[in-house]
Amino acid sequence: MPVSEGSLAGRTAVVTGGSRGLGYAMAEALGRNGADLMLVDVLESVTDAAARLDAELPGAVAAQRCDVTEADQVAQVFARTADELGTATILVNAAGIAWNEPAIDVTAERFRTVLDVNVTGTFLPCQSFARAVVAAGLTGSVVNVASMSGMVVNLPQPQAAYNASKAAVSMLTASLAVEWLPLGIRVNAIAPGYFASDMTKSVSTTDPDMVDEWMRRTPAGRMGRPDELGPLVTYLCGDESAFVVGQTIVIDGGYTIV
Repeated sequence: MPVSEGSLAGRTAVVTGGSRGLGYAMAEALGRNGADLMLVDVLESVTDAAARLDAELPGAVAAQRCDVTEADQVAQVFARTADELGTATILVNAAGIAWNEPAIDVTAERFRTVLDVNVTGTFLPCQSFARAVVAAGLTGSVVNVASMSGMVVNLPQPQAAYNASKAAVSMLTASLAVEWLPLGIRVNAIAPGYFASDMTKSVSTTDPDMVDEWMRRTPAGRMGRPDELGPLVTYLCGDESAFVVGQTIVIDGGYTIV
């Protein structure tokens, strides 16, 4: 993935789920390559996360609290971004939730919540982003965060809702890619495996046997580091990947190939 340093200079990126974990790491990578950033999260900690990056990165970094399942709130994010940083031409959708519950027991409300956050919460930012890009007469790139769990039923955790939601993100990505490429908007996705995020660290504490099983099934024998996502996402957001359209690119240490 040939990405030149500073290749995103002069561009503005919106990153949902940007207050911590993989979203924060991907935002940092975009910022180190020159992009101005709007970090978006439902968590109050997004303000502190933006302040840390603003002190470290060459460009501007702002923050906005937002429930990505609420269309009005999402639209406000892109309006504020345009006013303060310029129209966003990069979007990374990293907001998402995962619950481990047996499918025979999960309530309809809990099932719907996972799909609403992970699927609707990916679509609405895509929609507002595309509207802003087209209105400004620009071109743009979207990277959605799917998962290897949308391709395989990874064990031992019971997570039918999460698996279904991430499969939907991959199909949403392909559908939007076909529809929006004539508008100058590329849409792709990444499908991470097990990464050392806040979510997996909590599992390491509460259920170390589960983590041992994950590692046994991962040929690389370890979790990914959040910084290992940066080069891939930066590539997909930049001009070097202009011929990559509608793909879900797996980065999982080999989990899905065995």
